[in-house]
Amino acid sequence: MPANEAGRARQAEFWDLIRAGISAGAACEAVGVASRQGYRWIKAAGGRIPVPDRPRSGRYLGQDDRLTIADLRLAGAGVREIARELGRSPSTISRELRRNSRENTGAYRPYVAQKKCDLRARRPKAGKLDDLILAAAVEARLVKNWSPQQVSDDLARVFAGREGMQVSHETIYQSLFIQGRGQLRADLHKHLRTGRAARKPQGQHFTSKGRIRDKIMISERPAEADDRAVPGHWEGDLIIGTASGSAIGTLVERSTRYVMLVHLPNGHSSENMHDGLIATINTLPAHLKRSLTWDQGTELARHKDITLATDMKIYFCDPHSPWQRGSNENTNGLLRQYFPKGTNLNAHSPERLLEVATELNQRPRRTLDGITPAHALNQLLSDPPRTPVATTP
Repeated sequence: MPANEAGRARQAEFWDLIRAGISAGAACEAVGVASRQGYRWIKAAGGRIPVPDRPRSGRYLGQDDRLTIADLRLAGAGVREIARELGRSPSTISRELRRNSRENTGAYRPYVAQKKCDLRARRPKAGKLDDLILAAAVEARLVKNWSPQQVSDDLARVFAGREGMQVSHETIYQSLFIQGRGQLRADLHKHLRTGRAARKPQGQHFTSKGRIRDKIMISERPAEADDRAVPGHWEGDLIIGTASGSAIGTLVERSTRYVMLVHLPNGHSSENMHDGLIATINTLPAHLKRSLTWDQGTELARHKDITLATDMKIYFCDPHSPWQRGSNENTNGLLRQYFPKGTNLNAHSPERLLEVATELNQRPRRTLDGITPAHALNQLLSDPPRTPVATTP
């Protein structure tokens, strides 16, 4: 064995004995070196016992595996044959060849592949948002109160084909929530819907509702409202202000996610809700007034009068089932960024409500393939309403 290799072997054995609890002097004597040499090894390690290199997990390809792949490739073997030989999934071999073959010739070089793998495995890795150009593009969208998901989707459209300008919504959240991760400004979390600088566990909070007479349950709502294919089906609710004394009514169209806000300056009694809803709903064309789904709040006790005045049928959700108005629940969460809990919502004028609704309606939505609710609604308004075709029995 060459002298340098023998020295490394003695040093490795020396540290194994130290980790086993043997004194430095006894370890030096056991491996056959002078105590001064053991002192040098300890000094070079900074006085700390070095952690041994961990063997790479068997789930990853190693150098021997890559040499076998290269040999079988030269022999003309296909991906599945190589996978059988190595006892691996064909997708593992396919991914290895795709990542580590030369682009121009398709040649697979096993030693280069192993080196690239070792580089990818190094920690810590540079974060996506350490790139100042990408971070600036993300900031420019966050300050417009876009969600990280909307930012991620918009970057994918604007910078299609440029991998360096793509970032996932989770990476953006981590940069906002974890100090020192990425180059985003520390105050950008204030532009999130919640305004929080850290994640908060979610729980369910149930409230009791009074009884509403003659209500029609959601189970009787037309099936066409469920798949969102036919426009004109709405979801509604209230966001409540200080001490439940002030409120704003919210309406969301299920097909386009278009938002309308109901001004309630005198509170949210059934009388005020009756007047506010009728005034808002009657601004819509007839083919966009098919149904309204609400929770079982007593503010809609006069639902039959509202239906009579607007020709819009009203259905009620099951108790404690907010997912039955999922679009409205999500929108109410977005609105809390503008109308925080514990504030007096009567302070907001109709003009301010329209301004907020317009801003939400002009945000691109992933669920609409990147277009805005305003654009989606304009398409509906410009198209003639569909009328059912009569069929002969």
